[in-house]
Amino acid sequence: MNSLEGTQAQALEKRLNIIAYVLSGVVLVLVGLMRRVKIDLGIDFSFLPPLHASLNALTAVILVCAYFFIRKKQVEAHRRSIYAAMACSALFLISYVLYHFTTPETRFGGVGTVRVVYFFFLITHVILAALILPFVLLTFNRAYTGQFDRHKRMARWVFPLWLYVAITGPICYLMLRPYYG
Repeated sequence: MNSLEGTQAQALEKRLNIIAYVLSGVVLVLVGLMRRVKIDLGIDFSFLPPLHASLNALTAVILVCAYFFIRKKQVEAHRRSIYAAMACSALFLISYVLYHFTTPETRFGGVGTVRVVYFFFLITHVILAALILPFVLLTFNRAYTGQFDRHKRMARWVFPLWLYVAITGPICYLMLRPYYG
């Protein structure tokens, strides 16, 4: 959206930021409720955890590609990659919330050092996933409205956090996998 004038870009960014904040708030509420509320849809969603891990892993690969594309100044390839990463993350989030609203919780059964490692990854993953969502959307909004300097400044710290979340999700799944019913 390079063709937007300064005030138009700022006005659009403001509207998009409101959407980002509302969406982030809705997601946080849903994630907070999903362990407390169970909905019986009559469908077994136990097949979803490998999909969650795959979507997160794919997001990580796409993010790395997006990074290399922008480093090589291949802006259009970078943009497409970010759209793909956001689509994968959105599909993951929808599927993840559906799974946890409909399926009993799986508890980690490991002991000793592996338990400490698992909970380190899980806790950092969950905290950063909750914190990073609005910033991913705000960073996207800045690029979408053609405010590339602001986008770049924000992306420098948002990218590694998003990548960490995308990598630690599959790690947590692989460590929890032996304990699924």
